[in-house]
Parts: sequence; structure tokens; C-alpha cells
Amino acid sequence: MKKVIFIGQTGSGKTTLCQKLNQESLRYRKTQAVEWVGSVIDTPGEYLENPRFYNALTVSAVDAEVVALVSDPTASRSAMPPGFATMFGKTVIGIITKIHQVGEAAVERARQELIQAQARPIFLVDTPEDVGIKDLAEFLEQSD
Repeated sequence: MKKVIFIGQTGSGKTTLCQKLNQESLRYRKTQAVEWVGSVIDTPGEYLENPRFYNALTVSAVDAEVVALVSDPTASRSAMPPGFATMFGKTVIGIITKIHQVGEAAVERARQELIQAQARPIFLVDTPEDVGIKDLAEFLEQSD
């Protein structure tokens, strides 16, 4: 699997995605620092929520082949600025999590957030339900 870094707000599902892709049992825990788990780099949500930490994201993403911007359609606000993906200079994909917890309008809002951030392609997932994980994993397995 390509090395991927997950970037998103606190509670967006980054750690759960990491656990699922590494075939671990799903358990909630708050990520406090950048963590490398197999081919996955998990980042604290605060790194996206506070622009002064953007440099930590760019440095952490250096070893990744793919940057995954994770958008939570249940969130009341967005922390991802337009054009955010351009700071990485590599493939940036979008992932919308928790798709079964909200209606289509909330998913579309999350999609627009990722499009404005310039992330493509965009994957829709529900990690606990194992929806969309196969497509995401297959994308990460593909060679360039």
C-alpha cells in the first residue's frame, strides 16, 4: 500500500480509518501526536484546525505518497481552507466519512469542501460499516 497521511478535523475519523486499513480492531482514541502505523500516517485534528501547525503537516507529509484530506459531514464547521491541497505538491485525495450518519445535503457540503480544497478523487466511506473502504484500499494499492 502507498504511504498515506490522513489530515482532517478532530473527530473526523482519521484514526478509525488508520485502524481499518491496518486491519486492527476499531477503538476510539484521541491522536495526540503524528503517528506512523504501517503505511499510514495519522495526524492530530488540531494540526488542521490551527494554521500555525500547517508546517507540521507539510513536514509530516514529506514521506507520504498520498495526502488524504478527511472531511466529516457531521461537523458544524469546516477548518479546511480553499486550495489547501496545493501546499503538498503530490497526489491529494478526499475522503468523506460517516456518510450513513447524515443526509445527502451534508455529504454534498463535505464534497464541496474537498473540491474547493482541490482534493481529487473523493471517496465516500463509513468505516465501522465497512462502506467504501475496499475502493479506498484498492486506490492506495495501485502503482503509479
